[in-house]
Amino acid sequence: MTGRIIQGIGGFYTVSSGGNEFVCKARGRFRKEKISPLVGDLVEFSPGAEGDEGSIEAILPRKNVLERPAVANLDLLLVTLACCHPQPDLLLADRLLVRARRAGMEVAVVFNKSDLGDAQAYARQYALSGLQTAMVSAATGEGRERLSSLTKDKVVGFAGQSAVGKSSLINLLCPKAQLETGDLSRIERGRHTTRRAQLLQLPEGGYLMDTPGFSLLELDTFDPEELKGLYPEFRPYEANCRFLGCNHVGEPSCAVREAAEQGLLSLERLERYTALFAELKEKWGRRYG
Repeated sequence: MTGRIIQGIGGFYTVSSGGNEFVCKARGRFRKEKISPLVGDLVEFSPGAEGDEGSIEAILPRKNVLERPAVANLDLLLVTLACCHPQPDLLLADRLLVRARRAGMEVAVVFNKSDLGDAQAYARQYALSGLQTAMVSAATGEGRERLSSLTKDKVVGFAGQSAVGKSSLINLLCPKAQLETGDLSRIERGRHTTRRAQLLQLPEGGYLMDTPGFSLLELDTFDPEELKGLYPEFRPYEANCRFLGCNHVGEPSCAVREAAEQGLLSLERLERYTALFAELKEKWGRRYG
């Protein structure tokens, strides 16, 4: 049979197939081949006899993979931020966007708690980059229709800081999920109410994936000159840069920076890009050390 892994706990995987769920273990050869099944994987499996676990026989080719959060075959990754409590970590959001784009995923940015902060000011930075955005309040239901239109009939993952309300947004879209939610701790860092990735089926079609929140995320090591290609908003301006191969990190007569200074691009996002470029350049220089 074929199905999709919707949860994995301690070496046991729940596989959804034909409206039913089956608990399976992975064949030992996966460990020898250093392959780990991931939530979101499409698999071939043999269901066990009544009361027994089945076995995952093969993992079908993946269209994309993220290592953190560890998921596969997403149609859309929703990078989720809160307008306040906690303050939005836009650099962390940009790291997630870079990772997702390198993995070939469609991305969008969601701002929760829009009733408590100025969502428009933050969203404008990403709207200027051509990214889809949504302003939502899980508490009031505002923006539910916009969020629902983004997720309909897709396999969608929520990822971002702890306590931004990912679980609350999933509960808003899928009330039967009844995921545990939590508040900020005393030191303004979110408690991890989600401890593992899991897929939840939407009533109107598609799946939602809740993932554990985090506060730190490093980029993989890759040639820093690849980074600008993961910022599609740069492309309309790059041909006008003075230097062929301009990386937009301080070179003279850089058309991308000029566009940002004119308000055509987000200057704040360009500054964060510059910081990520410097980080990658250092890591790339140390890769043989």
